[in-house]
Amino acid sequence: MLSKEDFTVIKSLSNRGVYKKDIAHKLGVHPRTVRRALARDGAPARKRPKRGSKLDPHKTRVDELLQDEVWNATVILDEIRKDGYTGKLTVLRDYIAPKRVLRQSRATVRFETGPGKQLQNDWGELEVEIAGERVRVYFQVNVLGFSRRFHFWCTDSLDAEHTYEALVRSFEYLGGVAEEVLFDNQKCAVLSYQGGKPRFNERLLDLALLYGFTPRACRPYRARTKGKTERMVDYVKTNFFQRYRSFESWAHLNQLAEMWLAEVADPRVHGTHKEVVLERFERERPLLGPLPSKRFDTSYRETRQVAWDQYIDVNGNRYSVPDHLGGQGVVVRIGLDGLLRIYSLDLDPEQDKPLAIHRLQPARTGWVTVPEHHARLWQETLQVEQRPLLVYEEAASWS
Repeated sequence: MLSKEDFTVIKSLSNRGVYKKDIAHKLGVHPRTVRRALARDGAPARKRPKRGSKLDPHKTRVDELLQDEVWNATVILDEIRKDGYTGKLTVLRDYIAPKRVLRQSRATVRFETGPGKQLQNDWGELEVEIAGERVRVYFQVNVLGFSRRFHFWCTDSLDAEHTYEALVRSFEYLGGVAEEVLFDNQKCAVLSYQGGKPRFNERLLDLALLYGFTPRACRPYRARTKGKTERMVDYVKTNFFQRYRSFESWAHLNQLAEMWLAEVADPRVHGTHKEVVLERFERERPLLGPLPSKRFDTSYRETRQVAWDQYIDVNGNRYSVPDHLGGQGVVVRIGLDGLLRIYSLDLDPEQDKPLAIHRLQPARTGWVTVPEHHARLWQETLQVEQRPLLVYEEAASWS
């Protein structure tokens, strides 16, 4: 059965004009399977998952032993039996068998990709001075395998939202999308391995479908697979961050980064292909896939309960919402651009307009209020019941 990962490959290759029979041959399926998947616009529903194995609780330990170059199944069996494994040797051998291709080789052969074929993704980190304070900076580097043109973006977090934002910014900087993107095995990309095959994060697959690329994962414990980005990470550290060591703000840092890319990195003659990077990129540019009409939303996705005073709490501050939402649940999108968007639970954030938009503010600035949100409540509060004077005259006469 096709997985969601398989469908991203089908979709990406089909968008690039590859024949269905060739896609089917690449995936080892019948061409009818490819046609049905494209007609369905998705992978078939998953079947009931298989029952767990006695080996499941011990797979982490097995992987650690394999990483330490212990490949003898009998030796591994002895080790995990000390931890309580009661299963058979054949189960262990079946688990190890597809991983043997990952065994370290004595030599590494340089792997070159064709134009528009692959983008490699990796992170680096170091400390710099921003606004007069020493801070930890994380930067994501994305390198085109053919031309070696690359982009990097600096931020304060390594989480999934910042990972996807950095990748989208690189696509926009390069003006197109490579056929496949090679990721390291961080959780925001690869959740786990099943039978030696990576299981990708659902949001990463959504991003891949929107932008039309196929996600790939480095072989576990074999980081040399993405050597191009690792060299560019080192290049950024030893060149850009040697030229610039203090910055006024995060925006200033990323502004200088793009200026350095244009003035230093793009015009350089690359040591491997011996060409000017930007000139070689001009041959690669036409083979990149187009950017989508709608940008991928990299916001944090959370829910909140609206208080009866028509405010919600977000990151230590309170923000007003329209008065009809009091006591209800709402969906909030906390954007990396500093915007807070609010939707009711029955709206689709991907299709519908938000009910309220705020600029995120620190708690010290006070609550953030839009007067129109509470206009009806104020009107009801100011309305005072009026009685005729005769009522009060009658009350006085009885007294």
